[in-house]
Amino acid sequence: MHRRSLLALSATTLAGPAIAQSGAARALKFVPNSDLTVLDPIFTAAFVTRLHGLMVYDTLYGQDEHFQVRPQMVEGHRIEDDGKLWRLTLRDGLRFHDGEPVLAKDVVASLKRWGRVDAFGQTLMSMTEELSAASDKEVRFRLKAPFPLLADALGKSTAFLPVIMPERHANTPNNRQVTEMVGSGPFRYVANERVDGVRSVYEKFAGYVPRSEGTTSFTAGPKIAHVGRIEWVTIPDDATAAAALRQGEIDWWERPQTDYLATLRRSRDITVEVIDRTGFMAIVRFNHLQPPFDNPAIRRAMLGAISQTDLMASVSGGDPSLADAKVGVFCPESAMANDAGLDVLTSPRDPARARRELAAAGYRGEPVVFLTPTNNQATNALSVVAADGLRQAGMNVDLVAVDFGAWLQRRTNREPSDRGGWNATATFLPGTDMWDPAGHLAIRGNGAQAWSGWPTSSRLEELRNTWFAASDEASRQGICRQIQEQVWQDVPYIPGGRWWQPTAYRKNLMGVLRGMPLFYNVRL
Repeated sequence: MHRRSLLALSATTLAGPAIAQSGAARALKFVPNSDLTVLDPIFTAAFVTRLHGLMVYDTLYGQDEHFQVRPQMVEGHRIEDDGKLWRLTLRDGLRFHDGEPVLAKDVVASLKRWGRVDAFGQTLMSMTEELSAASDKEVRFRLKAPFPLLADALGKSTAFLPVIMPERHANTPNNRQVTEMVGSGPFRYVANERVDGVRSVYEKFAGYVPRSEGTTSFTAGPKIAHVGRIEWVTIPDDATAAAALRQGEIDWWERPQTDYLATLRRSRDITVEVIDRTGFMAIVRFNHLQPPFDNPAIRRAMLGAISQTDLMASVSGGDPSLADAKVGVFCPESAMANDAGLDVLTSPRDPARARRELAAAGYRGEPVVFLTPTNNQATNALSVVAADGLRQAGMNVDLVAVDFGAWLQRRTNREPSDRGGWNATATFLPGTDMWDPAGHLAIRGNGAQAWSGWPTSSRLEELRNTWFAASDEASRQGICRQIQEQVWQDVPYIPGGRWWQPTAYRKNLMGVLRGMPLFYNVRL
């Protein structure tokens, strides 16, 4: 955009309506990585929806920046009957944004809905004999066998957050979105100020009672909203966003593109840093329900077609400090990370060999619809390079460009590509999402219940269950080596490397937490 366009943008999108609170300070203006098109954090794994969910909703437990689970909405819990009965007590003062108290029945309904979708939740629910509200303040899990990771499941910060919503909303079927935002988090969503593709607005929830003890860290501890109003503004042009940040027209740009990092770092008024040490793990995902990727031999042939080095260069601008191109199934910082069979991805790429393997697997030029969201720049860059890798291996690839909202919707479509479905796509998940088998969406092999792509692998599911039952870390590490080896056989997805995305914000913005963009604890 030219300067004239920036001025026009500043006068409309960036300015927004006057703050409603009398005498309130100005709004914090934040540019997310994409427009917020889906509001329900149980309906999609989209990162932008997760950030939204952590503003509007709360969870029973949280995680500190070292990923240790801490009580959040619960005052605490008691474990009885040799580990088979958990009694969770809600703390005082919990209220939804409509003024109604948070009750145990809301918790039960919310967790049941979450447990049908989330990988960790599905495992917990399979181990649960009964989940009930013993009173308005007590939630009971009666388990079939001890499940020591119960609090970890309910405090996860990864995709498909275990958020608590009113029972009437939690009873919404999983294939339908909850669109009325009534949470109990520190901010409330201002629906009547939403402008599609332009702005989402949040205001401090005056009825929120933070925890009275602990240290604010990641999703744990007192969640104190110091800013009265927060506006998420969509600026599709990077030059415009960079200029707006330098001139103080916005306060925080979640994911500045690499071309602008050096300029932003030179500004005395801007902080550029990586707040998530686990980074973002790249994923090349196949639709296992439709040809040609319903054929495991064709999926295996593609292991030699994808270059982590090329994928990471496309999103990091070639800066080696921002990318890792030797990444397996688990986040490298995790104790579960290993090098089992990793040479399938790190050995020299050989497109000619991939073409021969593809032909031997029975591929006969069937069209491959590769979905990419054009207005999510990093994911689009990843998709363009991954699609080119498939083409070089001999695949007939049609790179279908859609906007981010349409991409989120279409990747849930299980129909053939000529009926609105898809064959392949690429995306990122935070490293925390791929820390271990508990929450790792991409390695689930439970078919129709799996994340979009819907792979079926009885062996991956068996290994995952064995991991939960393991009694020590050494055993769990050995199982994760087997899981990684099995991934190279079943290929539920192809790991594309790891990327550290810096964030950029004005230096007058204080209290930015580690992990991901969170808005409690932040001061202007």
